[in-house]
Amino acid sequence: MRHAAVKHVAVIDIGKTNAKLALVEAGTLREVAVVTRPNTVRPGPPWPHFDVEGHWDFFLHHLAAFHAAHGVDAISVTTHGASAVLLDAAGGLAAPMLDYEHSGPDDLATEYDAIRPAFAETGSARLPGGLNLGAQLFWLLRTDPGLRDRVAQVLTYPGYWGWRLTGQMACDVTSLGCHTDLWEPATGRFSALVARLGLTDKMAPPRRPGEVLGRLRPEVAAQTGLAADTPVTVGIHDSNASLLPHVLGRSAPFSVVSTGTWVVAMAMGADPVTLDPARDVLVNVNALGQPVPSARFMGGREFEMIAQGDTTAPTAQDRAEVLAQGVALLPAVEPGSGPFRGRVHRWTVPPEGAGQRMLALSWYLAMMTDTCLRLIGARGPVIVEGPFARNPDYLEMLATLRLEGVEIAASATGTSTGAALLSLGAGTPPETRAVALPAFSGNLAAYAARWRDQI
Repeated sequence: MRHAAVKHVAVIDIGKTNAKLALVEAGTLREVAVVTRPNTVRPGPPWPHFDVEGHWDFFLHHLAAFHAAHGVDAISVTTHGASAVLLDAAGGLAAPMLDYEHSGPDDLATEYDAIRPAFAETGSARLPGGLNLGAQLFWLLRTDPGLRDRVAQVLTYPGYWGWRLTGQMACDVTSLGCHTDLWEPATGRFSALVARLGLTDKMAPPRRPGEVLGRLRPEVAAQTGLAADTPVTVGIHDSNASLLPHVLGRSAPFSVVSTGTWVVAMAMGADPVTLDPARDVLVNVNALGQPVPSARFMGGREFEMIAQGDTTAPTAQDRAEVLAQGVALLPAVEPGSGPFRGRVHRWTVPPEGAGQRMLALSWYLAMMTDTCLRLIGARGPVIVEGPFARNPDYLEMLATLRLEGVEIAASATGTSTGAALLSLGAGTPPETRAVALPAFSGNLAAYAARWRDQI
């Protein structure tokens, strides 16, 4: 049940592309105020890193404004994964927060692979760059010889903002379970890698996302005008924030596809299948601490790479010609991740005009999503969250391929509203509406079959 005293939850929501502060109304889960700033990566030295101080100033300023205009009763945090913050004994940064897309960790890949636990233990696929948090930590400790002595605490990224707000430390289990190599989803404990990195006494304690981490530091309360006893929850990985409303309100089997820079498919009540880490399949951990088979690819990034800012809406003629001519995009547009890593994308037939290109791109993204769902044994309806839920061509293709149904939210959902539930407790499941099969679904199914034959 919703905590009666909480009317508005401020959500710190940091995606790979943008940092956002949203004010979510408890009764409706509607975002009544939203502000964003680019999550720009600074080039270094010593390495590409995130602007956490810029984010902090931004959040404090707008927390004050939100509270003055509406009142803020609680704070939740959700962030992208593959990230941690290293603190020194004084609570400052022991090192700048590494951008997980930096290729530096690959330089020590052979040495790191010799110490990382097996996929069977961690459910964590081996990923390039710093996408495995363990690889980041290994590289950082080796690259900066004095860092090990400076580090007093390691926090997952949501926990860092909780620390700034409350002075209390924790690692949320959803971020630990996000392909870090540092966590065992089946046992709910740190993996052997933590000791191998020499960090056993330096990892902040693992906690569930919905637990109250603490109350505001006096100086934060004074600067923002919020009440000193404003509760701050432990925080959650962003894909799991999208999953949370459905975990709380619906019975398995079902799957949630969280879309953004990353498209992450997460299956509850899946068929037992052998997960293949080479296909970017992994085991996430949801807000209740449960293992969740998952698969992902950089769908939002791929959309941007092909669309190049184009917003052309395909016409009925574009659909007819793409189907007739077999215009299709084959993977992988972003070859560093996803089920077809290492492949170079190509067109079966070059598209004629922007409408054909945008249509084939949307169908490509839907077929990639279906591939991910197949790899994790997904059953039941598929709920699509995020920007792709507003793409009718993507939805029609996905509905054609997922015969148990595709649904989208009937009201505001996503990472911010999911994270707000951490402060509100269980509620009614989000209302969804089914995506109708298009009249030409038979043609779409044949198109998808040809696509699978060509990859």
